[in-house]
Amino acid sequence: MAVVKSIELLAQSEKSWEDAAQKALDAAAKSVKNIQNIYIRDFKADVENNKITAYRVDAKVSFLVDGT
Repeated sequence: MAVVKSIELLAQSEKSWEDAAQKALDAAAKSVKNIQNIYIRDFKADVENNKITAYRVDAKVSFLVDGT
């Protein structure tokens, strides 16, 4: 049996949603080991003067817990 936990992160990028997702994953990897997947729950973009200025994601990162 394996124990899997998940955490939710909000991340932002000026480049793309993919970059925002990578930033969320990078942030999680600083304190979490054994990351198995990332699930993007929601996308959002900030707009100014009809241009996207920031891409945002609501991400859920799942990881295996050590010692199980």
